[in-house]
Amino acid sequence: MKHKFIAKRYWKDQSTAMGKSDEMAKSFDDCINLSLGDPDLITDRLIIDKSYEDARIGHTKYTDFRGDPELREEICKYYKEEYDMEVKDEEVFVSASACLGMYLALEAIIDDGDQVILQAPYFTPYPQQVELARGIPVELPTLEEEDFQINVERLEGLITERTKALVINSPSNPTGNCLTTETMEKIAVIAEKYDLVVISDDIYTAFSYEHPFVPFATMPGMRERTIILNSFSKNFTMTGWRVGNIIAPDYIIKTIQQINENVVFTAPSISQRAAIYALRHRKEIQPAMVEEYRSRMFYAAERINQIPTMHVIYPPKGSFYLFINIKDTGLTSTEVTEEILKEAHVLMLPGNAFGSCGEGYLRIACTVEIPVLKEAFDRIEKSECFSNSEIERRNNE
Repeated sequence: MKHKFIAKRYWKDQSTAMGKSDEMAKSFDDCINLSLGDPDLITDRLIIDKSYEDARIGHTKYTDFRGDPELREEICKYYKEEYDMEVKDEEVFVSASACLGMYLALEAIIDDGDQVILQAPYFTPYPQQVELARGIPVELPTLEEEDFQINVERLEGLITERTKALVINSPSNPTGNCLTTETMEKIAVIAEKYDLVVISDDIYTAFSYEHPFVPFATMPGMRERTIILNSFSKNFTMTGWRVGNIIAPDYIIKTIQQINENVVFTAPSISQRAAIYALRHRKEIQPAMVEEYRSRMFYAAERINQIPTMHVIYPPKGSFYLFINIKDTGLTSTEVTEEILKEAHVLMLPGNAFGSCGEGYLRIACTVEIPVLKEAFDRIEKSECFSNSEIERRNNE
């Protein structure tokens, strides 16, 4: 909004497609919202009950500036037990969400005008977060025909003397792709060659369906140049608790702490207690949750591949998002999104919201139960946009 009391850098609309989707979902009373990655399952009762008990006995105050010491200890244990990765206490910072963690990490490492390469399609806030830290975002396209892997030749071609960092995300939002170990090893060589920091956005570690998740930081020589972002939002269906963590070399953590002291001070103490119990009881909590979302992903992918002019990579690799190719419709991502909302009352996000290379795609989040997904795809199949006559008409134009 342009106004004399608003900073000029915000005169341009900074809202994302995700931010706008909430209003769009209110367009119809029977709208099925597949646009937001907010899990429908509530946080496990064990986590709620134990954190409530802790609040009752006094865990309602500020924690240590780097986070509750018990939580930091559990995070270190988690990385050792799951990935045989040694993490020291001084390398851990608890943040009020991984989204804030990304901003803190960028603010800590970027000088004015530094370039940050973003694996694209990307999580929609990335470019604005880079710009908030006075950096310059650079889009690194990944392609469906390359299984959305990072092409290291393409990556190397984007690197300049001002390139400071690379942001990777696996499993990916929005594509669901998981970077292979071979790809990560090649990225590691490039990172070392050009002295890059790699920010690894590891939000969906529980949702890697084909192979167990492998942290990028475990690649040879990468610990000292990797910043890991993790969160409890998706891995434990705790989106509203707003708690995540950062793992990085201790000097970066110290800088992040100093920045955070002037932003939010500490993450909510009760949420940090909840995160402790999430990690301690993950073997009980996660398997059924992951299987539920996996089942939804496979069901949705099968239905998508039965609709003319729609297709998606099968089988799904990870996360709970599907990135649907709609190029055969002859319409733009925005046009198809609007048509589906208008005709089927199903809300998706256009692929171009995730970077220019997302044009020709739609993203859905499988955050509703299978009967609701069934209703959504039944409606879409009946919509004029995907009828044989409409497809034939557009092909003849």
